[in-house]
Amino acid sequence: MNQNESSLTSLVSAFGRAYHSKYDKPKILNDFIAKDLISQEEFSAISKNMINGIQFFNRDLGQKLKDKPNEILKWITQVQLSPTPLARSAYCEKVLLHEVKLGVKQYVILGAGLDTFCFRHPELRNNLEIFEIDHPATQAFKMERLSNARLDIPQNLHFVSMDFTKAFTYQNLIKEGFKDTKTFISLLGVSYYLTKEEISSLMENLFTEVPTGSSIVFDYADESLFRVNGKSNRVSNMVKMASASGEPMKSCFSYNEVENMLEKAGLLIYEHLSPSEIDETYFSNRNDYLSAFETIHYIHAVKK
Repeated sequence: MNQNESSLTSLVSAFGRAYHSKYDKPKILNDFIAKDLISQEEFSAISKNMINGIQFFNRDLGQKLKDKPNEILKWITQVQLSPTPLARSAYCEKVLLHEVKLGVKQYVILGAGLDTFCFRHPELRNNLEIFEIDHPATQAFKMERLSNARLDIPQNLHFVSMDFTKAFTYQNLIKEGFKDTKTFISLLGVSYYLTKEEISSLMENLFTEVPTGSSIVFDYADESLFRVNGKSNRVSNMVKMASASGEPMKSCFSYNEVENMLEKAGLLIYEHLSPSEIDETYFSNRNDYLSAFETIHYIHAVKK
């Protein structure tokens, strides 16, 4: 991954959170910091590119709404871009805050990008050490954005450079102060792009240096990923876009496969949310386009 690729991926993700915070009601996740990490020029450029892409997502809708660019942007953002990132982050943070009450002292974010949890929860600065792990180019980009936004990096936030999709090690985390204490890990938007063997190995390595009671939240695609089109073809579009970007989706799981993989890593499933349960929990009673993505599940697993 080069600087431009890491910048674009993290910017588009931040755009989705910023758009939701600014325009959508009710909020699934209110990332009110995300807008500060994107310039107005970048927000406008991403918006324009999405509007211009309506022919790929829905040609008929593009023709119907050709004089309503803001509605086109809303449709693409709410149907294709935002549902999974918003809901999985909301779920992950809800679980994390509960785990902090139960004694978690460390939070490891794998593939952190332009994550803003630390800045949205200053009340945890004396109670929770946060370790953001990502590619060096992504982290350099983030530090530049934090500086531009005049956001001071708090003492409990630690940046650890690592391509964890190839090999995970605790060596650099320990150098940053990581300790053998109850830890919470998030692995969001990653499992699809690894092989089953790579995910299984990562899960085992993640829990070698943390005690019993430590846990992880991650999302995964079920076995219908490559055969379901989804609402307005959004699932098949997601698969096509991933392939076109050079990062194809590689794996999907049955529930039994996930359970067996976690068992091998010494983990038990504490909670599992199916697409219908995610829809009911995070998208019920809405009057917009937002709804839970088909085929995507969330898991909270705990080390035995």
